[in-house]
Amino acid sequence: MITSKLTSKAQTTIPQPVRAALKLREGDEIAYAIEPGRVVLTRAQSESRAEDPFTTFSEWDTAADTQAYADL
Repeated sequence: MITSKLTSKAQTTIPQPVRAALKLREGDEIAYAIEPGRVVLTRAQSESRAEDPFTTFSEWDTAADTQAYADL
């Protein structure tokens, strides 16, 4: 089981294995589903990301590609 601690400000770090499993990146939103006895954390699908056809091409997901396609 993967765990993390809650700070005095009710903040926590999402552990790297969880970020990797959900393919989370800086700026991504997280959704929480409250169920009896647990909370399920998922990656929220934002409208702008869903409308971007390039998000399905992971091979074009490098910093160089982002810079190259920034003005399109």
